Amino acid sequence: MPRPTGPAIAVGLLATAGVVLACTDTTSPAPEPTAARLTFAVIGCNRVDAADTLGNTSTANVEQLTRTFREIAALPVRPKFLFFTGDLVFGYTNDTLQLARQITGWRQLYEASPLPALGVELVALPGNHEVQNLSKVATAAAERTWLRVMQPYITRGGNGPTAGGADNLATDQSRLTYSFDDAGSHFVTVNTDPTGADWHAPTAWVTADLAAARGLGAQHVFVFGHKPAYSYPTVATDGLSKFPTTRDQFWGALTAKNVDAMFSAHNHVYWRAQPVAGTSTWQVIAGNGGSKLETTIDRTIPTSGTYYGFVVTTVRNDGRVFVQSYGRDVPAAGYTAPSAPSTVRDSFDIVAQ
Repeated sequence: MPRPTGPAIAVGLLATAGVVLACTDTTSPAPEPTAARLTFAVIGCNRVDAADTLGNTSTANVEQLTRTFREIAALPVRPKFLFFTGDLVFGYTNDTLQLARQITGWRQLYEASPLPALGVELVALPGNHEVQNLSKVATAAAERTWLRVMQPYITRGGNGPTAGGADNLATDQSRLTYSFDDAGSHFVTVNTDPTGADWHAPTAWVTADLAAARGLGAQHVFVFGHKPAYSYPTVATDGLSKFPTTRDQFWGALTAKNVDAMFSAHNHVYWRAQPVAGTSTWQVIAGNGGSKLETTIDRTIPTSGTYYGFVVTTVRNDGRVFVQSYGRDVPAAGYTAPSAPSTVRDSFDIVAQ
């Protein structure tokens, strides 16, 4: 049966000169609406560069962001959740009032989109640009600002780690790192830059949470964080890989419980991989939401792409998980200029655990 197409999205593989396209696994067709138990979208890294923030209250790449919102709204299988994995705004400021204005401006763009009225639930995670100051160090004041302004989109938070504990956290992270369940799947959001522990995840809490979820019969487990565990190869330490020992402990907690996938951003590229041989957990970097893309790309990697877009994951009724990367080329007129519609650039199956 042919794949369904939405009214605003051309679905299919597009080979474009100068753009790295991913190899598509076609062992299983795209899900029909009746076959979908749960669908969610993921996007990260939409903020513009400092030079392009002048006169732009939200500091977002407005063209790419609003196009993505429209395209998600037009998908043939509407996502229940939209996970935005950080770097919504430029941030990087000691002025929390300025940070609040930027995040409020971003919220206004989202709230003017079709998604709220369609019932798509936004789950927002902070990135380093939201929680770090001019010195690129996470602060409690920035965390409080994020929590206050984005409160309507952190409604499922509250069960995460508090200050102290096994992870020796400096601040209460219970609404920045937390988990919830829906339709047989377990979702874990992770703040990868907690105050006092930049570039780290609270591995002890994650380990206990995953054990509890599997013990209660979670069929699928998905983890979300701004910084990837394994950085894109051309920016090898720009993620949790900056500290490989603690990165390995964190990733080991995920693979020990057969987490289906971790979705992240931070590296401005699309890339999927199973980074540790002999384990089944995927890592999907969807840091191509609108920020300037990485300037150095390894064009020998077949499962990466230099295009703007978003990722859609569908948990099927038959227990399989299908992932698609929608993408559109960088506009010739510049990264904030109007774009052509997206196409499906990559797709693959995650076999049920």
